[in-house]
Amino acid sequence: MKNMDSSPRLENVLFYVMEKTIKSYRQFAQRNLNTLNQDLTIDQWLILKTLHDNPKLTQREIAERVFKDHASITRMIDLLVTKGFIERFPHPDDRRRYTLQLTPMGKKAQQESIPIIMQNRATALEGLNANEVATLRNLLQRITENCQNTNQKSKQS
Repeated sequence: MKNMDSSPRLENVLFYVMEKTIKSYRQFAQRNLNTLNQDLTIDQWLILKTLHDNPKLTQREIAERVFKDHASITRMIDLLVTKGFIERFPHPDDRRRYTLQLTPMGKKAQQESIPIIMQNRATALEGLNANEVATLRNLLQRITENCQNTNQKSKQS
């Protein structure tokens, strides 16, 4: 009997390959980060880096920048506060919001991790030249825009 499934094998689906690539990179990057700091995940480091670069961001803005939903970012920030990497203060103008700030320990962990993060990226991109990296970035950005534009169109309908 002939197979009626007309969809391609997963390993031939671009988005499957992209997901596999991201998961492989994250596992690789986390292993390397663990050699420096067992108490910090890649996602937590992204929050520290985002706060370092943009100290006035709200929790919602941080969530958008690191691609996390509100519940996830709240749990992650709670954990970073508990670990002593971030301090949370009441917002001066809005009782419903908080101001987040890196502690000295959070600043140190974020800064000390940069060489490992940079080495992870270099290793992952090994063998790709600058033009290939730029092309890949542009293609991925176009896919992102296609998906976001489709979301915008469906919300307007």
